[in-house]
Amino acid sequence: MAEREGPRLDVPRTPRRSLLPEYDPDVFGRTSERIARFLGTGRFLVWMTVVIVAWVGWNVVVPDPLKFDRYPFIFLTLALSLQASYAAPLILLAQNRQDDRDRVNLEQDRSRNERSIADTEFLTREIASLRMGLGEVATRDWIRSELQELVRELGQPPPSDRNDQDH
Repeated sequence: MAEREGPRLDVPRTPRRSLLPEYDPDVFGRTSERIARFLGTGRFLVWMTVVIVAWVGWNVVVPDPLKFDRYPFIFLTLALSLQASYAAPLILLAQNRQDDRDRVNLEQDRSRNERSIADTEFLTREIASLRMGLGEVATRDWIRSELQELVRELGQPPPSDRNDQDH
């Protein structure tokens, strides 16, 4: 056989090096959920308020050479915009992951519910067949009443209960 040039289909390709950083999407998702959960707490609001009050207080009270962000507080505005630009996508990512979990839980609940309905229908059919079967079984009372009818038909007095005969 002649050697064929080109890639072989029976050998896995070697992984290509990428210029983009590699990351685990699950770890990134869990981290973004933790951040989003923290951004929605009172603790975050308190810390953010403390930082902003300290920032503004420092830049208003201290002498001019020590101020790092004068009155219009442009650097503070930039920092808050940067924080907001990262917070919004992280919150959306966390919400998407929660929606995916909710969808999976809903599907599992739906399938569990379908199995429960099928089991209930099966048990209902089984109980109905048992009732039908029990309707054809001779019970002690039925046999006793049939025997009493036969004794009456023969013209003899009905037998007394066993308790009466023992005394």
